[in-house]
Amino acid sequence: MSPVNCTVSSMNDSANTPITGTTAEGVPYLVVPASRPQAPVVVAWHLLDAPRSEIAFHAALPLNGLDAWKLYLGLPLSGSRLPSGGVDEVMRLGMEDAVLNLHWPIHDRAVAEFPAAFAEVRERFGIADEAPLGLLGGSAGSSIAARVLADGDSGATAAVFVSPMLRLRSMVDVLSERFGVVYHWGPESERASEVMDFVARAPEIVATGAAVRVIAGTEDSPGAIEPAREFAAATDADLQMVDGLAHPLAEEPGLEAAPQTDGAQRVDALATEWFRAKLA
Repeated sequence: MSPVNCTVSSMNDSANTPITGTTAEGVPYLVVPASRPQAPVVVAWHLLDAPRSEIAFHAALPLNGLDAWKLYLGLPLSGSRLPSGGVDEVMRLGMEDAVLNLHWPIHDRAVAEFPAAFAEVRERFGIADEAPLGLLGGSAGSSIAARVLADGDSGATAAVFVSPMLRLRSMVDVLSERFGVVYHWGPESERASEVMDFVARAPEIVATGAAVRVIAGTEDSPGAIEPAREFAAATDADLQMVDGLAHPLAEEPGLEAAPQTDGAQRVDALATEWFRAKLA
């Protein structure tokens, strides 16, 4: 189903029809309406790997069969907000300083954007204030969902982290080895790594009482799998390992809607099952 552009007059679009738009602060989104205002809401953030836009992430993980408002938010420096030079420029920034040029500004800005973006979309579409909230993130998006949850202000009662990046330092180490570079940690990047270490911040996650499922692929890198296992042990989160799944959830280039891969279909079923049970 192709997304349609959103205006205020889109309030009466039928349920399950994806609608795209941009908030007043420039955050791109795709929203799939539910059948009723009081239905649960799932807010989702995409990967920096494929799928790397809100539209592509919805195509990969549409949460089929879940009667909920589904709000996919676009990340800074991604999708329609790619810098001049596109993905190549993002790669250049990452090679120059993967933490301070890429992971940290994307993460911190996305977390800061969330409250106002969510409030605006909720008002625009008439989503009930009391609607239960779930959080969904893939890779870099999972670290955003984890921080929104850990900070304790969202009121989310369920979360799913897919191909998770739950400890920034572990992921940077793996990427440094892959690209043959040595990352030199300094005071600012050390601070970012502390904020984005959700294994260490496990007590904050537990304190929210939210039900968390972690979905990782058996073919993913140790930088994702090992922190996922440690996080699950520390939080009693439900860990699901998907045989044969690597880190991405879609084929390259991952910017537009694409056919759902077999791996993404299995992840989608696991995420949908979790939210259906925990957001009832």
